[in-house]
Amino acid sequence: MAARFEVYKDKIGAFRWRLTHTNGHTIANSGEGYTTKVNAMGGINSVKGNVPNAAIEDRTV
Repeated sequence: MAARFEVYKDKIGAFRWRLTHTNGHTIANSGEGYTTKVNAMGGINSVKGNVPNAAIEDRTV
């Protein structure tokens, strides 16, 4: 099984997403609640579309 995005509702009813590794650990999450499921799905699609172009910034130096 590959990593997967999960869409869920939080305690106050907002839609959120999380990216879960095959071992069950959360890799990333939406960081915010969305008022609609469509908007949460848009957030997922944004991440999926931008990840290949994401820069790595080393802040350890």
